[in-house]
Amino acid sequence: MNLGLRASLTLARALKNLKSDNEVGVCPSDFALVGVGQILKGGRIKLGAQNVFWQDNGAYTGETSARSLKEIGCAYVILGHSEQRALGESCRRVNLKIKAVLAAGLTPVVCIGEDWVRYKSGKSRAFVSGQIKRALVGVKLNNKKLVIAYEPIWAIGSGKLMHSGEAGQMQVFVKQTAHQALKDLRAAIAVLYGGSVDAKNAKDYLRQAGTDGLLVGSASLRAEEFKKIAKIK
Repeated sequence: MNLGLRASLTLARALKNLKSDNEVGVCPSDFALVGVGQILKGGRIKLGAQNVFWQDNGAYTGETSARSLKEIGCAYVILGHSEQRALGESCRRVNLKIKAVLAAGLTPVVCIGEDWVRYKSGKSRAFVSGQIKRALVGVKLNNKKLVIAYEPIWAIGSGKLMHSGEAGQMQVFVKQTAHQALKDLRAAIAVLYGGSVDAKNAKDYLRQAGTDGLLVGSASLRAEEFKKIAKIK
C-alpha cells in the first residue's frame, strides 16, 4: 500500500523496458494489477499479486480468486507474507491458498521467517521448519514450481542485516525441508532471500549456494534501484 494507482503505473512504465537475464516479476496492489499488466505486456517482466483467496468464486466480499488473477495475466502470487501473518494469517490458510494457486496454474511465492526473539534464542530453524511443514500439508506440485521466500522478520526494514553466508545456509535448509515435506526430492523449488535487500548487498546474497533469487521490498519502489538489482547475475 505504498503506491496509489497513478504511482504504480508510473513505476511500471519506468520498468517496462528492463533488460535482464534473470526471471523478474512485480507484484502491485490488486487495484493496479490490470493497468500494470497492460503496461508490461510483451516485455520480460511477469505480473504477480500480493495475496489471494482460496475459493474460486462465491459470496466472499472483498476477496480475489486465483482464477481471476490468472485471467488478468498474473504468473505469481505472494502468500503468507510476514505483514499478513502479523494480521492473523495462519499456516492453515496459507496451505489452502497454495493449493488454490497451483490449481489455477500460477506459481505461489510462500513467505516464511522468524522474529528477532527466536533468532537470538537459536530457534530459527525449528520455527521455519514448522512453517514449511504446515504450509505444505497435502500439497502436490505435479511438475509445477514452488517458490519459497525466506525473510527473517527482524531484518525487514529494520536496518539489521543477516550475514549473506548465514542466509545461504538457511536457504539450503529451507529447500531441504520443503523437499522432505513434499516427499519429492526432485520437486521444482526455488528459494529467495528477502530482508532489507538493496543494490549494495544483493550480489552478496545471490552469490550464496542456497539462494536462487531475491524478494525485494522497499527498494523495488525506486525504479533505478530495482533495475540495478534485477540485472545482477
